[in-house]
Amino acid sequence: MPRSSNPSAAKGGPVTLTQVARRAGVSAQTVSNAINSPDMLRPETLERVRRAIDEMGYRPSRAAQTLRTRSSRLIGYGIQPALSSSPVLDRFLHALSQAADEAGYRILLFASPSGGPALDGYEELLGQHEVDGFVLSGTERGDPRQAWLTRRGVPFVGFGRMWSGRQIGDWVDVDGASGTDAAVEHLVAQGHRKIAFLGWERGVSGAGDDRAEGWQRAMRRHGLSTRGRRGQSVNDTDAARMAVKPLLDGGATAVIAASDMLALGCYQMLRERGALPGRDVSVVGFDDSPAAELLSPTLTSLAQPLEEVGRECVRLLLARIASPDAPPERLLLEPSLVVRDSTAAAPHGAAR
Repeated sequence: MPRSSNPSAAKGGPVTLTQVARRAGVSAQTVSNAINSPDMLRPETLERVRRAIDEMGYRPSRAAQTLRTRSSRLIGYGIQPALSSSPVLDRFLHALSQAADEAGYRILLFASPSGGPALDGYEELLGQHEVDGFVLSGTERGDPRQAWLTRRGVPFVGFGRMWSGRQIGDWVDVDGASGTDAAVEHLVAQGHRKIAFLGWERGVSGAGDDRAEGWQRAMRRHGLSTRGRRGQSVNDTDAARMAVKPLLDGGATAVIAASDMLALGCYQMLRERGALPGRDVSVVGFDDSPAAELLSPTLTSLAQPLEEVGRECVRLLLARIASPDAPPERLLLEPSLVVRDSTAAAPHGAAR
């Protein structure tokens, strides 16, 4: 049958499985089934897919042709453009790549659309059978990926909980509540009683709510009031600068921020008021980003054990690949408080 023209072929690029699926009016998985498991399809569907393959000159990848006989030794990881410059995710990706390399695997990066997790890139890779499993990050409420991969029997592990009630699959996460609880303990030991929390809007981020819960739990344990001491901001320095103002006006002698970015906003507002972090108001961040040691004064922050997270993600994923029916494993790792100059004893007379 003569090959019809298509934009990709005209430009000299290879025809993709997704393009074939679009031409045939089916999903990428259906095209994959036509190549590897044709008996699963109805005859008319199989004929339509094969006709599209012939017309477009599609050549299945070697990985697709040998899926049942060998492993690709590749682990897929989708990166969202808005998060690609995050110091936390940069460090996690480095740790993940190193752990995969030690296990004889490679991380295959692919672009994931901004605006939240989407399935397009995952379906494309699965259709071409170029990965043995996936590592997911940014696992917020409403994330469709875990359920979608589970229904297809695809191994995956999440860096982060699902936050939506029902837990699916294996995951590794950092116990943010334990971290902010430890930050409150540190500040109480220094005489602080008016300890505020600057986080993200309730319900927007599971990790943000988790960090707020640790602060609330510790404050209740010490009999300290949280009324009027919680501020909300997007993860932006200027927005945090404005959000912390009413907390300082209310007499807070210490602020625990849900991220180092929010803590930086606290620094800026304190400087505008002629105050100094540590000397006048103690500030604690979260993530222990590279900026924490460069700020003046240096920032006390909660460090996530990202190297351990990377190792455990690879271990859990390879275990899932080896034993698909094993019970799920979930790990909650403790962050550590790195004390620097931004926390000090409460100002005299301000403890109560």
